[in-house]
Amino acid sequence: MEILTSDSCFVSTATFFHVSLRACVHDDAFHSLFLAIPPSTGMDVCVRYFSPYISRETPPELPPELLNSRLLCVVTSWETWKNNWYFIGVFLFVCFVCEFLRFVSEDGSSSRHSENRVEKRTKKKAGVMRAPLRWVLWDVKDTLLKVRSSVGEQYCKEAERMGLSLSPVEVDAAFRQVYRQYSSRYPNYGISQGLNGQSWWRGVVRDTLSQCGVQEPELLNTVANNLYHNFCSADNWEVFPDSKKALESCSSLGLKLGVVSNFDNRLEAILHVCGLLSYFSFLITSEEAGVAKPSPAIFSQALQKCGVPADRVAHIGDHYVNDYLTSRSMGIHGFLLDRHKDGQLDVPREHRLISLDELPSRLQQHMN
Repeated sequence: MEILTSDSCFVSTATFFHVSLRACVHDDAFHSLFLAIPPSTGMDVCVRYFSPYISRETPPELPPELLNSRLLCVVTSWETWKNNWYFIGVFLFVCFVCEFLRFVSEDGSSSRHSENRVEKRTKKKAGVMRAPLRWVLWDVKDTLLKVRSSVGEQYCKEAERMGLSLSPVEVDAAFRQVYRQYSSRYPNYGISQGLNGQSWWRGVVRDTLSQCGVQEPELLNTVANNLYHNFCSADNWEVFPDSKKALESCSSLGLKLGVVSNFDNRLEAILHVCGLLSYFSFLITSEEAGVAKPSPAIFSQALQKCGVPADRVAHIGDHYVNDYLTSRSMGIHGFLLDRHKDGQLDVPREHRLISLDELPSRLQQHMN
């Protein structure tokens, strides 16, 4: 028997076996299988296969990688072991037990890792649920209220006070054309071109009435001035029947409310006379912000006022691009108010509202 040791091993902490198995290969040569149990600092036992070597009456010369390994080896020849099958049987049984224990240990470790991963995912989901909604942002026109009668009718009513007789249908058609021209030439009330909400709207009224045959400059200016102030009156606005109830429900849920609207600076006065202003903690109009929806910048200003991340904010509006798509692109929970039931828009059912009566239950899903 030949004993080989390395400097880093202790004889008392490891046992190694070399078993030579006979195989009918070529000239009836013996092939050897080196199995080793390296030293371990605990109960862990590892069985390693090194490599086969040809052996007859004496054990083969050990390879450099085995000599350089941190192992202790007890090597015996085939002659020493061939009549001691029970030792070989015990050895193989030990190897089997070691492999079984290693498998159980790895399987348990894998299970623990899997459980840890599931637990982390659960905690992550729980973390999202621990950050419920805190704010609801609102569009105003055609969401909470609308113009009571057509623009043509209101312009004609004011013109009639000045002694003018105009056709509401003709005025309405002229208004739509002029409004598109001004919105294209002077977007967002012409703020970047030195205009403001009042000068922008007065220009729209003058050009609308001019197309309908009114040419006297002083008369045009008077009607335009009066109409600008008239639209601050509650007589010209109609609050939707479900608006106040929805605002009250949101407030009762502990949510704070704000406004983000493409509107001029008359909005605060309009909300006040319509009995809606008290529900809101802040208002942001596009005239005040200097940018209009669908620019994400106006929503960024709103998020700064809210003081919470976007995923803790919802937005309600009637415009597919300005309200729904833009708010969603910011990470805000956007909901599209589809009072006209336009099912052609590509909006998931859970993001679509036919009425504001549906809103509280939708918001509660993001609060639990």
